[in-house]
Amino acid sequence: MKKMPLLTIAVFLIATFAFAQVEDYYGRLDPRYGFEEIKIAVERFTGKENTRLPVEDSVILVRLAEIIRNDLDFSPFYEIIELDTFYMRHMELKVMTLLGWKHLGAQYIVKGAGEFTGDDLTIKYSLHSTRSGLEFARGKFRSPVSNYRRLAHKIADEIIYYLTGDEGIFDTRVCFISNRTGNKELFLCDYDGAGIHQLTGNGSINISPSIAPDGQKILYTSYMSGDPYLYQYDSRDGSVNLLAAYPGINSAARASPDGKEIICALSRDGNAELYLLHRSGRIKRRLTYTASIESSPCWSPTGSEIAFSSDRTGTPQIYIMDRDGINVRRLTYIGNYNDSPDWSPKGSNIVFVSRVRGRFNICTIDVTGDNFRVLTNKGGNENPHWSPDGNHVIFSSTRTGSKEIFIMDRFGNEQKRLTTGGGNSNPAWSGYKR
Repeated sequence: MKKMPLLTIAVFLIATFAFAQVEDYYGRLDPRYGFEEIKIAVERFTGKENTRLPVEDSVILVRLAEIIRNDLDFSPFYEIIELDTFYMRHMELKVMTLLGWKHLGAQYIVKGAGEFTGDDLTIKYSLHSTRSGLEFARGKFRSPVSNYRRLAHKIADEIIYYLTGDEGIFDTRVCFISNRTGNKELFLCDYDGAGIHQLTGNGSINISPSIAPDGQKILYTSYMSGDPYLYQYDSRDGSVNLLAAYPGINSAARASPDGKEIICALSRDGNAELYLLHRSGRIKRRLTYTASIESSPCWSPTGSEIAFSSDRTGTPQIYIMDRDGINVRRLTYIGNYNDSPDWSPKGSNIVFVSRVRGRFNICTIDVTGDNFRVLTNKGGNENPHWSPDGNHVIFSSTRTGSKEIFIMDRFGNEQKRLTTGGGNSNPAWSGYKR
């Protein structure tokens, strides 16, 4: 991939900052402040200049631009400006111009051209400012034609980075449990639900997957040996290794941010307690000592703290403690059932399940205990997990009658179904890009 030299980009951005106004929304992305979305248009991608493409190749380019458009539209940062053919006829335009896009409200335009060489597709794209009328970024990607969806996601990720400085999520993957084969097996798909494929086939019950920081290893609990033991699936070669087979339940495993340790719930001493394991599965330290059920642990982004669920006060509530098990403090006080916490990569929020108005909904709360918010209001909703950028949440819901995987932005907007067919649950999001 070729880009403008960093120095050239830096000089250009400094020179054009007055009219480009590329804003950093980090820390300001909140409806209370009424932030303004970046308005962007994605033009239809064309073939290389002076070449006539077969119909099937033209269709791929149309779909590629649509995927980029859908990716950007799903991000809470962007508003997609659609092509207005009436405007073009009124202005007697055969080809849309930057000035025309500006009149329609677009601040930035994405243009692209594709070249098909054998089984490969090369895409050159460029990013333009309608305020300056200039191109200020470009890129080039090549991949097998059959992999054009991933190519589109990579372009969308790069556009996100150019305009906000944040890493995109569109080339990441989601792991989940589905019983579509008759058993609860492990599946993997793209962030938008495409490319679903099965990972395990042990014909048993598999639950609670979580993806390690390297993006290759998946921790999960399985009854394949008869008891709920902790296993590790390696997506590089499909191998499965037993990590923990302690008496009782071995569940809810999460690898630490540095990948060196595992936090999980074990019932080896009676009730479920939280334990810190070496990456090999060997017990390193017991963290909780109560007569209640301690479960659903997750790490803070720095690995210095752990959030978890406990019914020590009579009903499940969310608690936070230091990584060594001390300094335990209760986080939630609203609702009589709060469970399944997941700590935002941004560090400031925790998403969890709460029984609100008689049904289970996805909620968020600041790590200070402030700003309790309900994000869903349809069906029964469970298993929330943050996206790698902290701007989206994936979860399971029964709103369509069967249990499916849904995705939404962190405010509860743009709720979108990823799976169909029912029996889909326990989603986990990988921050690792392929």
